[in-house]
Amino acid sequence: MMDDKKIEAGVRLFLEGIGEDVNREGLLETPSRVARMCHQIYGGLEQDPSVHLQKQFFATNNNMVVEKDITFYSTCEHHLLPFYGKAHVAYIPNEKVAGLSKLARTVEVFARRAQIQENMTAQIADALETYLNPRGVMVMIEAEHMCMTMRGVQKPGAKTVTMMVRGAFAEDFGLQQTFMQMVKA
Repeated sequence: MMDDKKIEAGVRLFLEGIGEDVNREGLLETPSRVARMCHQIYGGLEQDPSVHLQKQFFATNNNMVVEKDITFYSTCEHHLLPFYGKAHVAYIPNEKVAGLSKLARTVEVFARRAQIQENMTAQIADALETYLNPRGVMVMIEAEHMCMTMRGVQKPGAKTVTMMVRGAFAEDFGLQQTFMQMVKA
């Protein structure tokens, strides 16, 4: 559980640390605003992805299912700066499918945590593999990282792409190519 009082105290210390006057009118309510914001931005820490993937439907079509261009916003654990972009998720059903919104909700659970993109990609693939028991899973994430845009190397527009393949996708390069064509269409 998040501790609003600790978040507020930490924000006050941070503001003092960078030389701000925490009693300045514009900053008086900032610690409580940040605490409330943390519930939304880091709410995935308190969510279980299985909740979204429990509702499944029998399907006679066991061909690839792709949900692409799922917009997400996350936070890099190294600098606590945002990274954001699109997630593309595919799986090959094993007689059952999840509702399409459930794939986007699963992405959201993992995006709303402080982490690195590489782990987020693997966590989404793990959840789909564990709870859907599909014949194969493929996840690709394309994201821009503010730690590369507004600090450090300062290269706006540079994208990081991560991918995870499991099961039939790992065994069949043709399936990977089909996924990539569908994502780029």
